Amino acid sequence: MTDDNLYKKSYIRRLSELGKLAPDTMKKFTAFDQQALAEGVLSKKTKELIAVAVAHVTGCPYCIEAHVSSAKRLEVSKEEMLEAIMVATALKAGSALAHGVNALNAYDGTGGEELYKRSNKNRLMEFKEMNADSFHAFSLFNHQALKDGLLSRKEKELIAVAVAHVTGCAYCIDSHTKSAKQLGVTLEELAESIFVATALKAGSALAHSVNALNAYND
Repeated sequence: MTDDNLYKKSYIRRLSELGKLAPDTMKKFTAFDQQALAEGVLSKKTKELIAVAVAHVTGCPYCIEAHVSSAKRLEVSKEEMLEAIMVATALKAGSALAHGVNALNAYDGTGGEELYKRSNKNRLMEFKEMNADSFHAFSLFNHQALKDGLLSRKEKELIAVAVAHVTGCAYCIDSHTKSAKQLGVTLEELAESIFVATALKAGSALAHSVNALNAYND
């Protein structure tokens, strides 16, 4: 019987077992992960800030431990880390709010066959009419999280785009990609941020395999 605690730092050591169980796949993932986080048009520091933010959306405690440690080695301050986490928080909350327009369509029976249309976002103002206080409070938080701080708006929009790909919010991807473009983000920078998000989402699944190994051995 394994320890009653489902998450312990030491469990991550079992990842080496995957290298024996599926060596070719593990090698290819490791190569991809290293490439995604390597210095490119985005610095390693920026990529680790993106990684920390995304890890908070995937909810992977192993990933948070690993990437916070990596970010700290790159001299990311605690305050910079918090700003990245707040962007992730705003995007995760914003994704729920944005999908509310689908809820309105479903409730009213007016959505039709197409589930994602840009024009659906026009219905967000109905939430303001129904609950102005909550809508206003969220809007203030979202604005605060994404404005210039220790991290620039450009860096925050790169984080936002990456997180939006993990939340799977089509509305968020559309709006934050456009905001990033307005701030001078290039397609190459955008692609690198998306690959970091991809590596973190995949890495979360891989990291949780240590729990599967524990469960299998029970």
